[in-house]
Amino acid sequence: MGFKIDEIRLHQISMPLVHFFETSFGRTYSRDMILVEVVSGGVSGWGEVTCGEHPFYNEEWTESAWLLLRNYIAPKAAGKTVEAGTAGRLSAGIRGHKMAQGGFEAACWDLQARLNGVPLWKEIGGGARRQIECGVSIGIQDSVDQLIGKIRTEVDAGYRRIKIKIKPGWDIDVIARVRQEFPAILLMADANSAYTLNDAGRLKQLDQFNLMMIEQPLAHDEIIDHAQLQAALKTPICLDECIRSAHQADQAIRMGACRIINIKLGRVGGFAEAKRVHDVCAKAGIPVWCGGMLESGVGRAHNVAMSTLPGFTLPGDVSASKRYWKRDVIDPWVEVSPEGMIAVPDSAGFGYNLDLEFLKSVCVRQETIQPQ
Repeated sequence: MGFKIDEIRLHQISMPLVHFFETSFGRTYSRDMILVEVVSGGVSGWGEVTCGEHPFYNEEWTESAWLLLRNYIAPKAAGKTVEAGTAGRLSAGIRGHKMAQGGFEAACWDLQARLNGVPLWKEIGGGARRQIECGVSIGIQDSVDQLIGKIRTEVDAGYRRIKIKIKPGWDIDVIARVRQEFPAILLMADANSAYTLNDAGRLKQLDQFNLMMIEQPLAHDEIIDHAQLQAALKTPICLDECIRSAHQADQAIRMGACRIINIKLGRVGGFAEAKRVHDVCAKAGIPVWCGGMLESGVGRAHNVAMSTLPGFTLPGDVSASKRYWKRDVIDPWVEVSPEGMIAVPDSAGFGYNLDLEFLKSVCVRQETIQPQ
């Protein structure tokens, strides 16, 4: 049963990070995020656009997503009667810009769950687990000692997997030192496309450190070279930026380009495609996990719901709100237990309340699109 979209509200919020986050793309100190509010019959569903402030992770950035939502997606959707699973078809003619489309689609799923009076995880067909295992992503630091200190803090907090960012010059020696300090932790390295196939010999040195995986070592759109690299490595390659659809996931698996896939809700354009990627991987016996994009509590709550799908067998990047924000836009915040787990909420929709007063205080731009 569908619902009519009465109006769509866009909210751009700006919040400083508790600590800078550095990848091979650069260093981030604060986040400008777009929240999409889809309204039907006085009920609101919320989604988050997970792109960065600059077009480095992919072609999207905050300003481009705002314009795409305001000028293309929202005008097409306002006044239409839709179902969450097919809401993405309203923007099917738009090439790329999956994160802008995914923010809208996620809001539709949240709204549909609220209208049906069920948790979002149930609406999407999840529920394989009532707690999800949490890993943590740690950016490039000013020194190896600083990195070691941060890892120790997160291990002591109970996180079940540590991911560290790497790039040429911050890789072999750094991981060797981490392994010396923490010989038994589940450890992975994320390169964010910082290497080329010419670095295969250097990357092969990582085989000695018993890593869970190396995430996206080569270019964001390069599947063929990843297949060649994976054949040369013992360590599993996990693809991230390369995989924007179930079709690309199937291609990568058939080519042997990876042994693990990271699913990011925004990167693939929302829950419907995320579920299709999940199903392709499950059929092939490829484990998946939920990647993070420095989301606010809205995007974090959606990631919790997605992580209850059965194929998400590895700890994801769905960590606690307090790791990123002095105050989050949801109440209660996403919390991680001392055992490194997040309890899956049972409330209708994504399971947390919006802190509307705080959201208003950090909102720097707002616009409402109604049917023409």
